[in-house]
Amino acid sequence: MTATEVIRYVQTFKPKSASASNSLRNVLLSAGLVLAAATVLAGCSREIEHRGYQVRAQDIQNLRIGMTKDEVRSTLGSPSTTATVQHQGDSYYYISSRIKTSAFLSNEELDRQVLAVRFNQLDQVQTFGQYTLQDGKIIDMNSRETPSRGRELTLLEQMFGNLGTFTPNDTGPPTGGGGFGQ
Repeated sequence: MTATEVIRYVQTFKPKSASASNSLRNVLLSAGLVLAAATVLAGCSREIEHRGYQVRAQDIQNLRIGMTKDEVRSTLGSPSTTATVQHQGDSYYYISSRIKTSAFLSNEELDRQVLAVRFNQLDQVQTFGQYTLQDGKIIDMNSRETPSRGRELTLLEQMFGNLGTFTPNDTGPPTGGGGFGQ
């Protein structure tokens, strides 16, 4: 093989043109960007979650006045929460919610269903009722604020509040001896 033949042979393995390799690179880059954007957008999608006991119409139809607590548990299952009212009997609450969740936003409660079963002192069903989100009231049990006396300082007042209160003759805190022989 001559040198000219070797050069021609090697040239057959090179890309035909620089534009062909650039277009392939652009296609791969575009596909990568589309895949990354789809992944980011999928993380921001909203989901609807169902939480708690899901009330069914047939469960309410099976509930009867005079049933015992054990019969209610076998029909509806364990309650979400219970309450005891002194001298009046117990109550079972079956609570379910539909919540809309997003990646960076706070959750939003779309719907709430509460099935309340009240018992008399003999532990038999006295009344029962179904409530929704519209029947409830929002109560702020803990505002997480501690009241304090005085006034609240702004950031600038905190930073510059001590300016002008320094005196050059101030020696600082006392450095009492405490050692032997002083």
